[in-house]
Amino acid sequence: MYHLLSYQRDTFLARYHQRSNVETTFSMIKAKFGDSLRSKSDVGQMNEVLCKVIAHNLCVLIACIREIGPEMPRFGLAEIPA
Repeated sequence: MYHLLSYQRDTFLARYHQRSNVETTFSMIKAKFGDSLRSKSDVGQMNEVLCKVIAHNLCVLIACIREIGPEMPRFGLAEIPA
Protein backbone atom coordinates (compact mmCIF):
# COMPACT_ATOMS: atom_id res chain seq x y z
CA MET A 1 0.00 0.00 0.00
CA TYR A 2 2.93 2.31 0.66
CA HIS A 3 4.15 1.87 -2.92
CA LEU A 4 0.68 2.68 -4.23
CA LEU A 5 0.71 5.82 -2.11
CA SER A 6 4.17 6.72 -3.34
CA TYR A 7 3.70 6.13 -7.06
CA GLN A 8 -0.03 6.67 -7.62
CA ARG A 9 -0.90 9.23 -4.97
CA ASP A 10 -4.02 10.59 -6.69
CA THR A 11 -5.55 7.12 -7.13
CA PHE A 12 -4.76 6.18 -3.55
CA LEU A 13 -6.20 9.36 -2.06
CA ALA A 14 -9.39 9.10 -4.13
CA ARG A 15 -10.05 5.58 -2.81
CA TYR A 16 -9.03 6.52 0.73
CA HIS A 17 -11.46 9.45 0.72
CA GLN A 18 -14.30 7.13 -0.34
CA ARG A 19 -13.44 4.81 2.55
CA SER A 20 -13.40 7.66 5.06
CA ASN A 21 -16.84 8.81 3.85
CA VAL A 22 -18.26 5.31 4.34
CA GLU A 23 -16.75 5.00 7.82
CA THR A 24 -18.16 8.41 8.77
CA THR A 25 -21.63 7.39 7.57
CA PHE A 26 -21.52 4.13 9.54
CA SER A 27 -20.40 6.05 12.61
CA MET A 28 -23.28 8.52 12.25
CA ILE A 29 -25.81 5.68 11.89
CA LYS A 30 -24.44 3.87 14.95
CA ALA A 31 -24.42 7.07 17.04
CA LYS A 32 -28.00 7.96 16.14
CA PHE A 33 -29.70 4.55 16.10
CA GLY A 34 -27.40 2.37 18.20
CA ASP A 35 -24.95 -0.31 17.18
CA SER A 36 -27.02 -3.38 18.06
CA LEU A 37 -29.75 -5.19 16.16
CA ARG A 38 -32.85 -6.70 17.78
CA SER A 39 -33.77 -9.16 15.03
CA LYS A 40 -32.63 -12.77 15.38
CA SER A 41 -32.90 -13.97 11.78
CA ASP A 42 -30.50 -12.95 9.02
CA VAL A 43 -33.31 -11.56 6.89
CA GLY A 44 -34.67 -9.55 9.82
CA GLN A 45 -31.23 -8.15 10.60
CA MET A 46 -30.69 -7.14 6.97
CA ASN A 47 -34.10 -5.41 6.91
CA GLU A 48 -33.31 -3.65 10.18
CA VAL A 49 -29.99 -2.38 8.86
CA LEU A 50 -31.62 -1.18 5.64
CA CYS A 51 -34.31 0.63 7.65
CA LYS A 52 -31.60 2.35 9.70
CA VAL A 53 -29.87 3.47 6.49
CA ILE A 54 -33.14 4.83 5.07
CA ALA A 55 -33.88 6.63 8.34
CA HIS A 56 -30.37 8.11 8.34
CA ASN A 57 -30.80 9.33 4.76
CA LEU A 58 -34.12 10.97 5.68
CA CYS A 59 -32.52 12.67 8.71
CA VAL A 60 -29.70 14.02 6.54
CA LEU A 61 -32.20 15.22 3.92
CA ILE A 62 -34.28 17.03 6.56
CA ALA A 63 -31.15 18.65 8.00
CA CYS A 64 -30.16 19.85 4.53
CA ILE A 65 -33.62 21.26 3.87
CA ARG A 66 -33.52 23.13 7.17
CA GLU A 67 -30.06 24.48 6.43
CA ILE A 68 -30.76 25.53 2.83
CA GLY A 69 -34.29 26.67 3.44
CA PRO A 70 -37.56 26.08 1.65
CA GLU A 71 -36.35 27.66 -1.60
CA MET A 72 -34.99 24.56 -3.29
CA PRO A 73 -34.81 23.83 -7.01
CA ARG A 74 -37.62 21.67 -8.32
CA PHE A 75 -36.12 18.96 -10.45
CA GLY A 76 -38.27 17.33 -13.09
CA LEU A 77 -40.96 19.99 -13.07
CA ALA A 78 -40.68 21.92 -16.31
CA GLU A 79 -42.33 25.32 -16.37
CA ILE A 80 -44.84 25.69 -19.17
CA PRO A 81 -44.49 28.98 -21.03
CA ALA A 82 -47.73 31.00 -21.25
